[in-house]
Amino acid sequence: MRRTVMRKSLAARLAALVVGSATAVLMGVSPAHAIADGTPATPGQYPFAVKFTMTHIPKPDGTYYNSACSGALIAPRFILTAGHCFHDVNRVRVSGPPLYQTTATVNTVDLSANPGETRTVIDVQQSPVNDIALVELDSPITDVIPLVVSPLPPQNGEQLEMAGFGATSDVNAVPGTVLNTGEVAVGEVDQYTIGVHGVTPSSYTSSCLYDSGMPYFVPAGTKTGLLVSVESTGPSCPHDQLETTARADVVYGWIFQQMAAMSLR
Repeated sequence: MRRTVMRKSLAARLAALVVGSATAVLMGVSPAHAIADGTPATPGQYPFAVKFTMTHIPKPDGTYYNSACSGALIAPRFILTAGHCFHDVNRVRVSGPPLYQTTATVNTVDLSANPGETRTVIDVQQSPVNDIALVELDSPITDVIPLVVSPLPPQNGEQLEMAGFGATSDVNAVPGTVLNTGEVAVGEVDQYTIGVHGVTPSSYTSSCLYDSGMPYFVPAGTKTGLLVSVESTGPSCPHDQLETTARADVVYGWIFQQMAAMSLR
């Protein structure tokens, strides 16, 4: 697939960071389809991709419903996702133990063929500036190399990969069971977000319902990469317009401060 000069530049500047983080993890040191007009992932591809399953979510009228989100493993016990995936009965984002049962599954591209590895979410911390949440698991995942959070600002024209477990259309949408991927390009850079649009396999390749929190990243092979942003919101899918994603670099320091504090509890 085509890559821009800016993407190559970012990958080159952070290649050592990816290798170092992958080595640390391997040594045991903690530091239905998805996506509209996407491509199903191949077995073993992007094992860091997360499928969240939320059950018995309360509504203001006293009833309940189930939902799902996507995300990315960034450390053995921590995942980055969209902040709006964790909320109170009035859909206001909240920190702390989730108010409904939530599990996270990684290391699979097809739940019907391979159940992957599942953990329970025990704590959530909301970003102070954008639609990002840091999620803590009840036990570490030690055989998956996490994505490396990029400390560098994204650039217009930069191309990124995405991988999520969402729906393929907003019509009668249901959470996916197959990991899908696609390529987008950065079309707009704002203070806390970036806008991206589809490139491969189609200009209509786009995030869909239940892709909230899925990673946009520069891949380093098929096992890891550099996390640039996470899915936040956008038009009905599929579409060829800008999708709003939350920048990871602007909360880079906050992420590691939170991980250190949460690990001490």
